[in-house]
Amino acid sequence: MDVNLHVAYIVSHYPHKAFGHDGGLGTSVYNLVEKLSKCNVRVSVFVYGQKDEFIIEEENVTIYSLIDSDVNFLKFYFSRKKIEQFINKIIAEKNINIIEAPDWTGITAFMSFKVPLVIRFHGSDAYFCHLEKRKQKAKNFWFEKRAINGAQAFIAPTSFAGELSKELFGIKNKVIKTIHHGIELRNFTNEFPLTYEKGLILYVGTLIRKKGVLELPEIFNKVHKFSPEAKLVLIGGDSSDIKTGTNSTWQLMQDQFKDDDLKYVDYLGKIPYNEVQNYIRKANICVFPTFAETLGMVTIEAMAMKKPVVSSNIGWANELIIDEESGFLVHPEDHQLYSDRIIKLLKNDLLCLQMGDNARARVEDKFDIDKVVFENIEFYKTIINKNGLKK
Repeated sequence: MDVNLHVAYIVSHYPHKAFGHDGGLGTSVYNLVEKLSKCNVRVSVFVYGQKDEFIIEEENVTIYSLIDSDVNFLKFYFSRKKIEQFINKIIAEKNINIIEAPDWTGITAFMSFKVPLVIRFHGSDAYFCHLEKRKQKAKNFWFEKRAINGAQAFIAPTSFAGELSKELFGIKNKVIKTIHHGIELRNFTNEFPLTYEKGLILYVGTLIRKKGVLELPEIFNKVHKFSPEAKLVLIGGDSSDIKTGTNSTWQLMQDQFKDDDLKYVDYLGKIPYNEVQNYIRKANICVFPTFAETLGMVTIEAMAMKKPVVSSNIGWANELIIDEESGFLVHPEDHQLYSDRIIKLLKNDLLCLQMGDNARARVEDKFDIDKVVFENIEFYKTIINKNGLKK
C-alpha cells in the first residue's frame, strides 16, 4: 500500500484511551485511522481544545493533543491561528500530503495549510438547524461558510448530507464525494440472533430533541396497548432542550409518558460501550426516530448485530436501510405507523430474524471499513494529484 501517503485529521474528540470514549464524529474518524494505519498509510491526528498538550506515537499513527490559546481577546481567532501554525510545522517536518477537518463549527476558518484541505460533512450547525427548522446564529454560519470556502474538496457520509450541505453553503465547482462511514465488522457480531428478550425495545443515543426521543412516549403508548409486557430501554447521555430551555430532555420525556407506560421504561444513562453492545444483542427491536443525522453510526452497528431496526425515513436513512427489507423507515411524527411497525415485529419472530439477517448483509455490502478505507485512499490521492502535490 501507499507507504508514502501521509494523511492528517483535525478533530475535537477522539476515542483513544488518552481522551476517553467518544461517539459519532470521533468514532468514525478513529475507525478510519485504525484501518489506514494497517494499510501502511501514515496518519497524524490533531485533537484540539484539550486540557493538556502531549504527543502519542503509535504504529503509523501520531496523535497530538492541543490546547487553546491563552489569549482572552478574540480567543476563537488566536486559538485557530495557534492550531494552524502548529499543524503547518508538522506538515513540513513529517511530509503530510493532505489534511481533513469536520464541518462542525468551522474549525478551519482563518486557517491556511500548505497541503490540500478536505472537509468531511459530519454535520454542520447549518445542516442541523435546517433539519430541525430552527434559526442558526449568524456567527456560526459565518465560521462554517469561511471554513467551507477554504477547502479544496469535500466528503459526505451520505449523498443526502452532501447535497444539502452543497445547497446550504452554495458550494460550486468543487468535488463532493460520497463515502460512507465504515465499521470493523468483527467488532459487531451476534452469534445467537434467536436469543433475545421478547418485547425489549431499545434506543441508543443522546436524549435530545433532534434525535426524536420526544416522539417515543406516544409511540410507546400505542405499542404498550398491544403488548402490555413490552419494555423500552433508553441508553445515552441526557441533554438540555433548546426549545423549552429545560436542562433535562429525560425530564420532558417522563412528563409525556403515561404513568402506566413509565413503569416499563428504563433509562440507563451513559454506560460502558461493551454493555451497550450486550443490550443491543438482548434487544428484540432497535428504534432510531431521529430528525437530524448525517449517517447514524449506532444504527449501522445495530444492523450489523442482526437487529431489526425501525428508523426515521428522513434523507440519509434511505441510504442506510431498504424499507421493509433491511429495516423499517417511518417518519418520527407518524406515531401510528411507527408503532404499527414495532408491533408487526413484536408479533413475528421470523420477520425479526429475516430482517436482522438482511440488515447484516446490507452493512457488509455498504459499510465494511475494509472496503471503505480504499475509497478514502483513492479519493485522497485524486485530490493530491489534482493539486499537483507529491504523495
